[in-house]
Amino acid sequence: MTTRVLVITGATASGKTRLGVDVAHRLGSEIVSADSRQVYRGLDLGTGKDLDEYRTVDPPVPVHLIDVVDPGESYTVFHFQRDCYRVIDAWARGSRAEVPLVMVGGTGLWVEAVVRGYDLADVPPDPELRAELQGVPLPELVERLRQADPALAVRTDTSTARRVVRALEVAAARRRGAAPPGPRLGVPVSWRVLAVEIPPSELAARIHERLVSRLEAGLVDEVRGLLERGVDWRWLDRLGLEYREVTAYLRGEKPLRTMVDDLETAIRHFAKRQRTWLRGMPRRGVSVEWIGPGDASSVEVSSPL
Repeated sequence: MTTRVLVITGATASGKTRLGVDVAHRLGSEIVSADSRQVYRGLDLGTGKDLDEYRTVDPPVPVHLIDVVDPGESYTVFHFQRDCYRVIDAWARGSRAEVPLVMVGGTGLWVEAVVRGYDLADVPPDPELRAELQGVPLPELVERLRQADPALAVRTDTSTARRVVRALEVAAARRRGAAPPGPRLGVPVSWRVLAVEIPPSELAARIHERLVSRLEAGLVDEVRGLLERGVDWRWLDRLGLEYREVTAYLRGEKPLRTMVDDLETAIRHFAKRQRTWLRGMPRRGVSVEWIGPGDASSVEVSSPL
């Protein structure tokens, strides 16, 4: 039997979690989170875990792949693909295998990696290669990747130097024969991808309201607590958005008002990049159905995926 997975994605603050909980509850299903920062324990307000969302229905909707590693640990798209496939395989063996599993999250690369079955490898960082590539312009990094592994280049998000350098590490490991086979699904899967789209002005208003709410709820204290527990500020900086900006404020690098303004701008730019990624998915072989924020209750979940 083919296992069905319903993916609900969209930009930050688009309401995809609320929709995912509603759909999973109606199906009698469970949720797999596809968020690259919600995997970290203790990073709650800044990542928008909104764990209470899963408890607003009775019974609460179980969720997987949230709070699975400690801050400072490495959790890459490889680890997500591996763990997500394990959840799907376990679901396929369970008593509710005929019910679609629901995946919810806005990390487009992670969603695409599992849907398209990216050929990933568990390759450790290569400090020497990273030092060699430090400061190399992005276009040159992309060209090096194309020459080193054309197939891998096609499957890599080449919009950031960090991801291209990571792909070059994998390519180098494969040349040395040091990259074991990547994760694979043990069951056939049928995917259906829904993306929530909101008018930019409405999304900007949601981002503003949510940021104000999270600051009032203690976002600064959350980041301060992480630093006091010994989490490296440079690791938090690499997470970007809330953790980068609040860390900069706590380190005295910018005043509070500037931090808040810069953070809101960064989140809006991030949402734009998310939408751009999702709109490019059909060109990369992933069919996407776009729905509006008012379509949440009308999503048909009983029809075949």
